Amino acid sequence: MTTSERQVTMHGRHKADGGKRRRLGGLVWGIAAVLFSSTLFFYVDWHQVSRMAGHLRDSLLQHSYFSVQEIRVRGGRRVGGSEIVSMTGLRRGMKIWKIDPKGIEAKVSRHPWVRRVIVRREFPRRVVIKIEEWVAKGIVVLGELYYVNAEGFIFKKIAEGETVNYPLITGLRRADIESRAYADRQRIAEALRLSDLFGENSITISELHFGSHRGLVVYPVSYPVALHMDWGEWPEKVRRLKRVLSEWRGKVGRLAWVDLSFSDQVVVRLREKMSLSGKQPLINQT
Repeated sequence: MTTSERQVTMHGRHKADGGKRRRLGGLVWGIAAVLFSSTLFFYVDWHQVSRMAGHLRDSLLQHSYFSVQEIRVRGGRRVGGSEIVSMTGLRRGMKIWKIDPKGIEAKVSRHPWVRRVIVRREFPRRVVIKIEEWVAKGIVVLGELYYVNAEGFIFKKIAEGETVNYPLITGLRRADIESRAYADRQRIAEALRLSDLFGENSITISELHFGSHRGLVVYPVSYPVALHMDWGEWPEKVRRLKRVLSEWRGKVGRLAWVDLSFSDQVVVRLREKMSLSGKQPLINQT
């Protein structure tokens, strides 16, 4: 073996020995780190650490920075903000962490004028209560008076002193509404849409009556006449009615009722003049 070969071989051995020493040193330091960590684990009083963390958490939760300073009620018109706050039991100074939005929503939703409610905590010091109220469109007469909305939902018994300036809906029975709630709700909603259509034509409706054959009879405020409407084609029927009322202007009091149930004519019964048979005459107007 030449001198240069021996040098190369010795260099390789020294390199291999160095790698082994480095690996051995790393292993020794790893074992030392584990032993140190284990010693530290047993040395630290973890019960004391846990207790200190609990005190720190309680101090944070009870800090005045998280005390409620503002309670906002949005969307209420019939229900006052103070009334809503009284129902919730909220008060300034309460810690915001202790407020239960779902529980408050359940309380507020019991109010008969409240349709939906959302309670939101806004950290660090504000609570927001958003109210959606029922909107009355008519009054259903079922022995007692009840508000009904545009979708036909009967939502509240009318209390003394509350407004009754809405169209009355009569001819319905409580048992019928309970047995076919969806169908009657749809019919009530349709009748209220007809009332709106009359309103758009400057005719205010006093009563919407569901007849025995499920037909619809309408009583205007300004005209002492019953309007037999039946169902469907209402814009055209209202147009024909306006023409009849125009032709009978100044003499509308003579009309007992106007039947608009037909698709191509209007039938009018007079109130005053009698025929020889003793019956009130009918007049057909196309």
